[in-house]
Amino acid sequence: MDHRTDLDRALRKVVRGDVDFRAGARALVTMDASNYRRVPLGVVAPRDADDVAAALEVCRGFGVPVVARGGGTSIAGQATGTGVVLDFTRHLRGVLAVDPDARTAVVQPGVVLDRLRDAVRPYGLTFGPDPSTHSRCTLGGMIGNNACGSHSVAWGTTADNVHELDVLTYGGQALRLGRDGRGAPQGLDAFVRRNLALIRTGFPPGMPRRISGYALDALLPERGTDVARAFCGSEGTLGVVTAATVRLVEAPPARALAVLGYAEESAAAEAAPGLLAHGPLTVEGMAEDLVRDPAARNRLPKGAAWLFAETGGATPGQAQARAAALLRAADALDGIVVTDPAGQRVLWRVREDAAGTATRTPDGAEAWPGWEDCAVPPARLGPYLRDFRALLAAHGLRGTPYGHFGDGCIHVRIDFDLVTPDGVVRFRRFSEEMADLVAAHGGSLSGEHGDGQARAELLPKIYGEELVGRFGEFKDLWDPAGGLNPGMLARPSRLDENLRFDVLPREPVPVAFGYPDDGGDFTTAVRRCVGVAKCRVEGPSAGPGVMCPSFRATGEERHSTRGRARLLHEMLAGEVVTGGWRSPEVRDALDLCLACKGCRSDCPVGVDMATYKAEFLHHHYAGRPRPAAHYTMGGLPTLLRLAAPFAPVLNAAARVRPLAAAAKRLGGIARERDIPVLARETFRTWAAGRAVDGAPDAYVWPDTFTDHFSPSVGRAAVAVMEAAGLRVALPPGRVCCGLTYVSTGRLDRARTVMRRTLDTLGPALGAPLVVLEPSCAAALRTDLPELLADDPRARTLAGSVRTFAQALEELAPDWRPPRLDRPVAGQTHCHQHAVLGDAAERRLRERAGLTGELSGGCCGLAGNFGFERGHYEVSAACAEDQLLPAVRAAEPGTELLADGFSCRTQLAQTADRRARHLAEVLAEALAEGPRS
Repeated sequence: MDHRTDLDRALRKVVRGDVDFRAGARALVTMDASNYRRVPLGVVAPRDADDVAAALEVCRGFGVPVVARGGGTSIAGQATGTGVVLDFTRHLRGVLAVDPDARTAVVQPGVVLDRLRDAVRPYGLTFGPDPSTHSRCTLGGMIGNNACGSHSVAWGTTADNVHELDVLTYGGQALRLGRDGRGAPQGLDAFVRRNLALIRTGFPPGMPRRISGYALDALLPERGTDVARAFCGSEGTLGVVTAATVRLVEAPPARALAVLGYAEESAAAEAAPGLLAHGPLTVEGMAEDLVRDPAARNRLPKGAAWLFAETGGATPGQAQARAAALLRAADALDGIVVTDPAGQRVLWRVREDAAGTATRTPDGAEAWPGWEDCAVPPARLGPYLRDFRALLAAHGLRGTPYGHFGDGCIHVRIDFDLVTPDGVVRFRRFSEEMADLVAAHGGSLSGEHGDGQARAELLPKIYGEELVGRFGEFKDLWDPAGGLNPGMLARPSRLDENLRFDVLPREPVPVAFGYPDDGGDFTTAVRRCVGVAKCRVEGPSAGPGVMCPSFRATGEERHSTRGRARLLHEMLAGEVVTGGWRSPEVRDALDLCLACKGCRSDCPVGVDMATYKAEFLHHHYAGRPRPAAHYTMGGLPTLLRLAAPFAPVLNAAARVRPLAAAAKRLGGIARERDIPVLARETFRTWAAGRAVDGAPDAYVWPDTFTDHFSPSVGRAAVAVMEAAGLRVALPPGRVCCGLTYVSTGRLDRARTVMRRTLDTLGPALGAPLVVLEPSCAAALRTDLPELLADDPRARTLAGSVRTFAQALEELAPDWRPPRLDRPVAGQTHCHQHAVLGDAAERRLRERAGLTGELSGGCCGLAGNFGFERGHYEVSAACAEDQLLPAVRAAEPGTELLADGFSCRTQLAQTADRRARHLAEVLAEALAEGPRS
């Protein structure tokens, strides 16, 4: 019996929460959002403080280290460990009390920041610090890193907003930390008295964002001997937080955003301190190479760099007046004041996504953290940025700075080569010179994210050897056994050890997809996930996006895009997940991936888990039997073609319960599902009797779902396009996009079908191709060229794909649809959101007088996913996330729209509501004639 098994059993005896020492659980927490990787022995999700104490006692007895982990978005490696990881996000995630009069709240360490803000919003209050990961970072992690965010110029860091902390030490002490030395471990008072002079003189002055090292100066008598404040930023090395009493601030009822344009980033940096006198809530900065969305760029004023200065007020007018005054006082090239909340959200989203956007240079090269977080006195920021750019150039490196200009804190991702030995050597050399540069400007190695493993080794360059030696003594007062997060802050690991790239294969692994944005390398594609965890967002904070519906349904890390990417990383590494492509851990995590493609657009770094899933299934089942659903629903195009002549008989049989139950059991279909009704006349059959003189203006793609289940959609689309003056026809021969084969990982079959389609199209190839089913359009636009990378015809076909609305807009720009003048509800198909965009659909609805927004998210059916046995509960939960509540809230007379067959089927089967394709709604209005 090995050490790990004994530890596992001992923990299970005393911990009421979850104890998991299996490979999958360990693989999920080997990394955070940093460059580092450490493999733990196991994971414990405690239910309460007693569980934490019990786990610490067992680990202490075994001499095993412990690391506390929240959202796992730390960027310096401090949320990884080699012993037991305490995961606070599963159970200890509550807001225990709110006192609006005292402006305090008591929270558990695993509560997500946005959940706290939601809880106190009814009182007009908020928690001031707001890092860009506010929708998924936890308060425990914020305390550990002393997180800040964009509003720190107004409300400070987490340490400025903590009142009391309940803490357990590795040795078993329960402490309540506060001011006046309250809760201090034995010997701390003597330590401070012995080192008063060094503590008073050893920390650089004028630094609002000094996060590096231990905050020993908070223990000075003149600063109130604030033990809770000194604990903040200790990165889990002193104790484990079990509860926190935090201070709240009044949230301005109204806000406005002044955006100021400058010629270059140093000019913006030098202007930032001058804005502070006007009392802004934020002074953020970024340069044009991070603004890669043309729509966002068009909203910005003239310039090559910008400052975002938010102002607050009791009324919208007051907030706007303050922003306008700030704009007048600023020496900027150009400027605007944005008062529209939606417009502000668009601009703030660019800033918040920068942590992910910056992981790729504009030309697509990888860029990494490690030096994304330095801070200098705000007055030094302009010169520092010029020197920083020069240092990058001297090392042949590239990076795009952005961040909290008002506080002198800069974030940047740099295109380090962390894979080859020479690249790692250069990484170390640059890091050492960078630390010297920061010291020369009187700065801090970290201005927000902590030192972790990335920078703690270099702390002597900032504080000197003597003060850093005292850091070690301070750590020992709290944790003499060294059991809490060893290798961080005190006696740190080297910055070039434990790099997460070391374990990955050096040669590309054979794959089916082309991965054109990753040099054809699956390992590089998986490496895209840097752990910023936007896929872990739950509830209202998720917004209108799609990613990640399965995580939002289950709340489990392994069902997030990040979790699945981590498992694939470990599969490639082969150390923890040892089964390779046959890995059951990866298979089980991917089983609940809906292949919605939401991550392809919503993930800031463009992880495409739908493609990775198809790739994995292709290899996982190579040469062995597949689940029944892969043959039935995966082979729908063939099966439905064979079934079409017998549609009336099969429909009747499907209404006989015993026959339907047997068919579902044999076909791997969920028993809760109804078998869809087959059309008596397919779309192809209907269209066969129609002739077009000459070459058509466009071809209408007869996808499997429209052809066999919803031919009314195809007929409606033809009617509308002909009313718009277009000549349309179906492509010659039998064509198929291969979607169902891709989604079930039958990639060899998919390629055969796709090549046959290209051969069949012949002279029609390249003509406008109107695809009514969004999932089929997305497959033709992306899967086809990525699976047939060697065939130029695939790119031609992909480029010809248009949605129904896109075709009308491009081919019949002067046509005006009938006016319907009624509200809409329903769903934008997840594949349309992710791959095709819905701007043309929005414009068409607007011209038709169809008002309102369609819901985001995923309907949960997602092609074969929601029909497969074992998926029904998650499928229904996904529908309940956004779609069903939006439909239930719709007023009478609202038109229900859903262009996707899956979305319409989900609504019919879970809510008994009928939705229609936009083409059907317009065709009906045309048939009825003008309204009187």
